[in-house]
Amino acid sequence: MNLKEFASKLALSQTTVSRALSGYPEVKQATRERVLKAALEYGYRPNTSALGLATGRVGAIGIVFRGGGQFGPHTSEFMGGLGSRLQQDEVDILVSTVDSREAELNAYRRLAASKRVDAVILHSPFVDDPRIALLTTLRLPFIVHGRTEAKGDFGWLDIDNFDAIRQATSHLLDLGHRRIAFLNGHRGQVFAEHRQDGYRAALQERGIALDPELSGNGDFTDEMGFRLMQGFLKLEKRPTAVLAGSMMSALGAMRAIRVAGIKVGEDISLIAHDDVFPYISPENLVPTLSTTRSSIRAAGARIGEMVLDLCRGHRPSTCARSGRWNWSSAIRRGRSVRPLARAVPFP
Repeated sequence: MNLKEFASKLALSQTTVSRALSGYPEVKQATRERVLKAALEYGYRPNTSALGLATGRVGAIGIVFRGGGQFGPHTSEFMGGLGSRLQQDEVDILVSTVDSREAELNAYRRLAASKRVDAVILHSPFVDDPRIALLTTLRLPFIVHGRTEAKGDFGWLDIDNFDAIRQATSHLLDLGHRRIAFLNGHRGQVFAEHRQDGYRAALQERGIALDPELSGNGDFTDEMGFRLMQGFLKLEKRPTAVLAGSMMSALGAMRAIRVAGIKVGEDISLIAHDDVFPYISPENLVPTLSTTRSSIRAAGARIGEMVLDLCRGHRPSTCARSGRWNWSSAIRRGRSVRPLARAVPFP
């Protein structure tokens, strides 16, 4: 059964049927329920091309990744959550990969010109992000995963990165630690700047000056955590505790600590920001890690919901009502953190 035949059985226009099936808000609820019930009864599944002609939508969302460093477990988890949500509405994901910032901007220009996607998801925003202005100029709808200081009316989703790291730092300070190292993301990215601000604020509350030698930046990988942790341990005054921005960098830090012949939870304390990977559990590590917690897979699913709302005609500000992701602000306590006086003999 094609769209014309299905619409005829319901005595409705093809446009009304298509919009009802696509969740457009201007269709009355009673009409939508009638169309959905009939679709189940007749076994009707809309043809993508016909649906696009009726609604102006192509049934695809775009996302552009820059550089090989973005294809890690965080991306896999996010795409898993995003894909699971979009497939419920039979919406596809068009993924592009590029090698430079200029190539990424050109990719958005091509997507807008070709009309192959209904909207795009912009990820890893920078404080001063030219992509926002470009997408606005191109009139290509978008949702931002993260926050940016760029002006405009657009939807975004983010956790409270500032408070996550502020709480973790304060917890270590409460235990007597004063030299706390921090493995952070790349400077300039909004989430990394917010985490740096949270780290600095917690130290300032205790009258402790920020030591630039105790902060490091990079991609959240095992290698990054290992390399930076080795550098921290070579300092004349080594840290007595460390904050890792992800489970992946925490694994690298633990490896460096082990190679140095000292023990996490006995000689040095460690807290990780846990992105809830199904294959790496802080409870199963030795020792068990203390963590802050957020689910990047759940964030992907919520972003999917928001971008679908955007495509259905809702205003970006409406889509962004729940801008801050609901996450557990409490620190889950493992055995990787001990009071300074009991555990760490470093100067």
